[in-house]
Amino acid sequence: MKLTFRIHYNTAFGTNLQIRIIEEGHPDQVHAMHYCGHGYWSVELDHFNRSLSYRYQLTNDGVVTDQELVTHRLSFPHTIKEYRIFDFWNKKNFPENYLANKILTLRLQSVKFEKVTILRKHTHYFRLEAPLYSTYHHVVICGEADELGNWDYDKALPMCQTALGVWELALALKSAGDVHYKYGIQEAGSGAVELESGNNRVAERNEEVNVLYVHADHYFRFKNHQMYHAAGVAVPVFSLRSERGYGVGEFADLMEFGDWANLVNLSLIQVLPINDTTATHTWTDSYPYAAVSVYALHPQYLSIDRLGYKLTGELKVQYENERRHLNSLEKIDYEQVLRVKWRYLTELYHENREHITGDRNFRKFIKENEAWLIPYAAFCVLRDKYDTPNFNKWKTHRKFVAGKIRLSFNSKSKDYEVFLLHQWVQYELHRQLIEAVDYLHSLGISVKGDLPIGIYRYSVEAWTEPQLFGLEYQAGAPPDQFSDLGQNWGFPTYNWEVMQADGFRWWKNRFAALEKYFDVMRIDHILGFFRIWRMPLSAVQGILGYFHPAVPVTIMEFKTRGIPFTEARYCQPFINREILQEVFGDEYDAVVLYFFDEKEDGTYHFKPEFSSQRKLKKYFESSENNSLQDKLLNISADLLFLMEEIGRETVYHPRFNLHKTASYRFLSESEKASVYELYLDYYYRRQEGLWYNSAMQKLPLILNSTEMLICGEDLGLVPDCVPRVMDRLGITALKVQRMPAEDTAFYNPKYAGYLNVVTTSTHDSSTMRQWWQEDRAVTEKYFREQLVQRGTAPSDLMPQLAEVIMKQHLYNEAMLSVFPIQEFLATDEELRNPDPDSERINDPSVFPHFWNYRMHLDISKLKEAEKFNKKISAWIRDSGRN
Repeated sequence: MKLTFRIHYNTAFGTNLQIRIIEEGHPDQVHAMHYCGHGYWSVELDHFNRSLSYRYQLTNDGVVTDQELVTHRLSFPHTIKEYRIFDFWNKKNFPENYLANKILTLRLQSVKFEKVTILRKHTHYFRLEAPLYSTYHHVVICGEADELGNWDYDKALPMCQTALGVWELALALKSAGDVHYKYGIQEAGSGAVELESGNNRVAERNEEVNVLYVHADHYFRFKNHQMYHAAGVAVPVFSLRSERGYGVGEFADLMEFGDWANLVNLSLIQVLPINDTTATHTWTDSYPYAAVSVYALHPQYLSIDRLGYKLTGELKVQYENERRHLNSLEKIDYEQVLRVKWRYLTELYHENREHITGDRNFRKFIKENEAWLIPYAAFCVLRDKYDTPNFNKWKTHRKFVAGKIRLSFNSKSKDYEVFLLHQWVQYELHRQLIEAVDYLHSLGISVKGDLPIGIYRYSVEAWTEPQLFGLEYQAGAPPDQFSDLGQNWGFPTYNWEVMQADGFRWWKNRFAALEKYFDVMRIDHILGFFRIWRMPLSAVQGILGYFHPAVPVTIMEFKTRGIPFTEARYCQPFINREILQEVFGDEYDAVVLYFFDEKEDGTYHFKPEFSSQRKLKKYFESSENNSLQDKLLNISADLLFLMEEIGRETVYHPRFNLHKTASYRFLSESEKASVYELYLDYYYRRQEGLWYNSAMQKLPLILNSTEMLICGEDLGLVPDCVPRVMDRLGITALKVQRMPAEDTAFYNPKYAGYLNVVTTSTHDSSTMRQWWQEDRAVTEKYFREQLVQRGTAPSDLMPQLAEVIMKQHLYNEAMLSVFPIQEFLATDEELRNPDPDSERINDPSVFPHFWNYRMHLDISKLKEAEKFNKKISAWIRDSGRN
């Protein structure tokens, strides 16, 4: 079978085009293409399979400089022996590539695909990838030839959907010349046709015998109203309140919540991470972004009364009494909920052990998931046995060895029953979550999950594969709208070089696990794939971090810039009498005597026992003098540059906001100017190329392994390369109105482009009602300019104004409008929470924070709020998002 490929691609001088043939189980075949003039390239190949996968790539001096991120796939019939393939460079951000996802699969689950017959008489075969989310529409082709209707829309030819979002048509074109054509979308009922925008496409005249011209077209030029738009609600699973709950939301509650979402035309439910975070069995484990396993689900979400085994007698009475008490609480009593649930789960397991262990589905679950399930169950047993998740402090199995774990936890082991109990709980969690997701899918509702950027320092993954992580560092974020001192999450960083060596296996496995449950995935802090903010273990505050990877500052650069750099002055806290008196006032003498030593030049340094933030933190663990602790921590962070050892060389990173430090204040004016110019270059100029390449090495390979729609949380200090990469890869960005990328107080959602998720607030921010009261000047400006209201803004956000805000976020071009459940309730005087301050989920400036928010209403009450539901339903319908 002879194939001739032809593609139009304007290359730079010295750049050549190649085609890479991909065949599973065989090395890729790379063929050079020949330049034909006028931007066209071609190559002729012999191919012996009836299916073909391939990509184009650019080279310069034999080095690949760019390549397609999406694979072309074609199939050929046995009736034709020779083909001319007229091709497109297939960009990842073409709508066909990011819209052909799990949501489309859900929407089209009832569609029966057709088959196109290609005959010898056919001259042209048209193939287009165009995902249509409505079953009431299909693709047609229309053009200037008789066979294509001569631009008569009523005579446009319908194409066959042969696979998900793939449309095909074969026909004999007898035109005397080239044929201009376009694709369009036809409504099934009225027959109305709307052609794609832009220039006509061109099909060359085919005068060759037994040769089929294949137009492998891409990039159907959708108009915005023809594309997928949806509205959704964000709520942590733990926050759901139901009459049958147990003081915390459970996976089963998603089904009833889905009934309400379906009533109001919402087609997406977004949740926070749902993995097991049990580390210390205390309320600090409520932090959902610190999972002890990236695969295991959190036991708090298991519904005991939906198990196949029932409590009886006194146990049942106790269970119901405790349920009523816990469910009546305003907030989640995290420790009590987990303690009680585990007690009943343990009882049920022992009472029904024989039946449980004999369950074929349970045994199948263990076999299919043993790669993560066995280490997880062993970790749980050892964590509780030694009363710490810190495997470095365990008496046995400090270092994970798979063979030794299997020997230690065999059926004869004294810990075997607890080991098996943890596996059974995971099986039941999986079963209940699948049941809930399947039910939501039956309603046409998609589920959006949340992938934390980091892993917990003492997690199963850090124990089993420590080589994948930078355990000597802590990840976090620089100062932003959430915290002036930055954030220290405590997570280890990633060893990306090690992960890349096996094609990012760890990440692909993680996405595959999430894809079992979710259709859409929010990547928390997607900036971490470009660079991460990391700190040494000695740091407590995020302000003592720097970006990695980064182009650092060298000694030579200090010299070139004329900066009189010394490590003692620039890399240590600058402390003099004036600074200490400003900070400590009347406490000056006592504090200096206890914590500092004076140097020969009259400045001070911390005594050795207080020479790091971690040492200071440890000293104050048993003290309640938080004010003094914070002052000392801030002084210890008052330096200009942070040091990093790379091989045998020491390099330097400017501390964030160094121009706001006391150390900077005591520099000479010329030093200030030079240091600040270096600071600006480091943070806002020199890193862009490095970070762009860093992300492009990781994200394409990882994201091509999943069919979920990917959304990136790109808040904070966002480099210019981030939107470039996200746009190139078709990743939707997050737009939070009060956190604009521009230097303004807020942004107008009507300007949001398609590849965006717009929202009013997040789990890390205050709610609309709280924000309204935070800054009166901003509120007045927002009231007049954004809401276009006259007079003075009311002191509280009234439901009518909350409605206006919600509608502004619905009526725009963004793909998704997703709102926290609190914001929906804020639009109704009767349903909204009397205490808006009780609705905040997290405050990033407070760590650790107790994540214990619960809806103040039962889901059943929402379903009964007929007037409210009709209002929301009308908004969604009228905005075209249902």
